[in-house]
Amino acid sequence: MIKLTENTIDDEDVSSLIGWLKTKPRLTKGDLTDEFERQWSKWLGVKHSIYVNSGSSANLATFTALKYLGRINNNVVAPAVSWATTVAPLMQLGFNVTLCDCDKDTLGLDVKHLRRICEEKRPSLVVLVHVLGIPCHMEEILDICTEHGAILVEDSCESVGSMYSGKKTGTFGLASSFSFYAGHHSSTIEGGMICTDDDELCETIKSIRCHGWDRDLSVECKDRLRKEYDIDDFRALYTFYWKAYNFRPTDLQAHIGLTQMRKIDDMCEKRYENLLLYDGLVQNDYWKLPIREYISNFAYPIITPKIKKVVSALIENEIETRPLVCGSIGRQPFWIKEMGELRLPFADIVHDYGLYVPNNHQITNDEIRKICKVVNGAINV
Repeated sequence: MIKLTENTIDDEDVSSLIGWLKTKPRLTKGDLTDEFERQWSKWLGVKHSIYVNSGSSANLATFTALKYLGRINNNVVAPAVSWATTVAPLMQLGFNVTLCDCDKDTLGLDVKHLRRICEEKRPSLVVLVHVLGIPCHMEEILDICTEHGAILVEDSCESVGSMYSGKKTGTFGLASSFSFYAGHHSSTIEGGMICTDDDELCETIKSIRCHGWDRDLSVECKDRLRKEYDIDDFRALYTFYWKAYNFRPTDLQAHIGLTQMRKIDDMCEKRYENLLLYDGLVQNDYWKLPIREYISNFAYPIITPKIKKVVSALIENEIETRPLVCGSIGRQPFWIKEMGELRLPFADIVHDYGLYVPNNHQITNDEIRKICKVVNGAINV
């Protein structure tokens, strides 16, 4: 079986973790979480990183903080081709969500559709996804957001290390989210990261992450809150300033994350090299990904009307495959039950004809050649 992902956490990571566990350390969120956040911020090039228990929680905490701070109104834009927990938190928080169609080249936000939505709906927040690590058209999207006064948040859970104009994805918006799920670029088993340069947003998210209390906040922020609500140091131990969650990670996960940081650049580079090999071998006249930037590819996308033949051939040859993420959110049951089915031109093509095949840092060139031979045979019969 050629799997979509292999064990990102290797023997070296496990041995290091075992040695650390034998010291009987603090297992829940502690000093290692702080160090992982510092190293991730330095690697990405941002001021603040907040480690949480999943990429999904990262999205929910970010949107909640923006709502609590009064930064956004009720109208928001989200990508039709994305992930359930990119869009569902916005709905759960009561926002009026408009789905933007999918761009034919990047699979991200369609710029023309986004502009039309912004002109009609005047949204205060635009959320994008760098689908499978493919950078969106950032220059145009940023221009539209600036023109219409909308905050931009990047869901970069599938995009670790990809670049746009020499800058890492996840550094363009007010905030970004990353995922360290077992099947992703870099893993802490479960886990996610929220990144921002905004001090107020960072402090609010840190409180929302842990029940709504002030224990992780800066001295200045703690003093301000305690003075505002007349809270003494003893009462502050169990004082909660926000309706919040428990999204705390563990130091066990952070320990794994720190060992992953030693090899993250090599893992991203291998994914890019694999993408280039796929690009040279796949024969698909219907659609192929234009490669214009450095893409730390999560999985290789294929869009073809012969999807059933391709999927059958892949399964027959013991090659794992999946739909191209969620397809269109507008055709997912959770959306239909509340909003009704939504049809969008290219998002529907992705939904009906899209799949992806394995790319990870451990897949071999021979395995990629086998996958491409199977795909080509099914498409070009």
